[in-house]
Amino acid sequence: MRKKKEHIVSMQLDPRDPAPLTRKQKAELAALAEMPDEKIDYSDIPAKPAGFWVDAVRGGLYRPVKRQLTVRIDADVLAWLRSQGAGYHGRLNQILRSAMLKDLKGRSPRV
Repeated sequence: MRKKKEHIVSMQLDPRDPAPLTRKQKAELAALAEMPDEKIDYSDIPAKPAGFWVDAVRGGLYRPVKRQLTVRIDADVLAWLRSQGAGYHGRLNQILRSAMLKDLKGRSPRV
């Protein structure tokens, strides 16, 4: 008995340039978009208790998207940031992130 040759097919997918959707895929997406939330079957997703995500932390590989913008800061605040050495942009971002997380933690969790 002869051994069958294996036929291996490989594809390269570029997430920046996805293949166009077929008519069937477009129709399925349209039907899902129009489906009311009450009709969604969550039976295969276990319910999480209230507050489950309160202490959740992003994985170490997460890198937030940076956006460049112009901000007006008081001169004395900028001088203080710069006086602590190089990297004052990052330090400013850390200060703002800390304030944001403190504010978010003080709000009631969404259930």
